[in-house]
Amino acid sequence: MSESTRKNIYFASDFHLGAPNYEKSLEREKNLVAWLNFIEPTAKEIYLVGDIFDFWFEYKHAIPKGFVRLQGKIAELTDSGIPVHIFTGNHDMWIFDYLPKELGITLHREPQKIQIGNKKIYIGHGDGLGPGDQMYKFLKRFFASKFCQWAFARLHPNFGIWLANQSSRKSRAAGAKQDEQFLGEENEWLAIYSKEILQQEHFDYFIFGHRHLPLKLKVGDNSTYYNLGEWLNYNTYLVINETSVSFNKWENNSEKIFFD
Repeated sequence: MSESTRKNIYFASDFHLGAPNYEKSLEREKNLVAWLNFIEPTAKEIYLVGDIFDFWFEYKHAIPKGFVRLQGKIAELTDSGIPVHIFTGNHDMWIFDYLPKELGITLHREPQKIQIGNKKIYIGHGDGLGPGDQMYKFLKRFFASKFCQWAFARLHPNFGIWLANQSSRKSRAAGAKQDEQFLGEENEWLAIYSKEILQQEHFDYFIFGHRHLPLKLKVGDNSTYYNLGEWLNYNTYLVINETSVSFNKWENNSEKIFFD
């Protein structure tokens, strides 16, 4: 495939592989691989913006089993020269060096600033950003600490992964109702965060995951906030190149416009 054909940058988030059960997760994983096959001929770069897995922890000699189709496809993409970026989310913050080493991805733990053509873009998973939720922000710092990671690694994988999966399911269920509701621009915390960033530096686009609800909101005269949604219900993603932006949906093995 010629470099001139590969002009699109793709952004998707919140696959939550492993949830809610093996069968549904496997179906979603196959759907994701079909989507990656579809975008591969036109992909210049791919950004997977957090919570790829509903839970992930790398022990020294063990990782959660499953998800081999997606991992194999990502390795195929990077081997062919297409950069793949993965952001850690609140469900998979314990990705360490396995995926970068084995799949060739670039791992990000903090929001990133990139430029596509003349457009400046700010990208992050979105958890722990914006006003409020001080308890979660405290817990995030604790979970990211070396002590917490060391302590969890002392658990046998059979127990540790089971325990984490139980916690992950409860966390997702507790937030499911709020995820389905648009809170209004004045209460959407990532829109508020975007406006705060704009007071210091201009960005044309803010791209986040975590929220689970596909959103497109004006946050400034020339700035737009996009939330990528998720792949449990919406299968939404963003496509940006030097001349256009498109918010699309993957449905019945085909691409459809989600937001005009």
